[in-house]
Amino acid sequence: MAFFLQKSSLANHLRSSYQKTEGSLAVPSRAFHVELGDREKALLAKDPSLRRFKSYKKSVWRLKRIGDVLTIVVVAVMREEARNQAKAAGGSE
Repeated sequence: MAFFLQKSSLANHLRSSYQKTEGSLAVPSRAFHVELGDREKALLAKDPSLRRFKSYKKSVWRLKRIGDVLTIVVVAVMREEARNQAKAAGGSE
């Protein structure tokens, strides 16, 4: 097992990545907080022209509920049709 670990590329990759991070422990991995610039603030601002494309939670819920009800209705109708066909086939013999 040790032979495979020494020769595998995965072990080499893990070993090299460990050596890289070992030397960089003195450098923090997070940067300091910097205030957003004007461009970033403009990009994050709400755009009224895009409001009509936003899906609202209540309308999505309502659409999902309609789909669920239609699915139940279709399954019930198909089941009833199958039951009627089975009765018709059984009664004619």
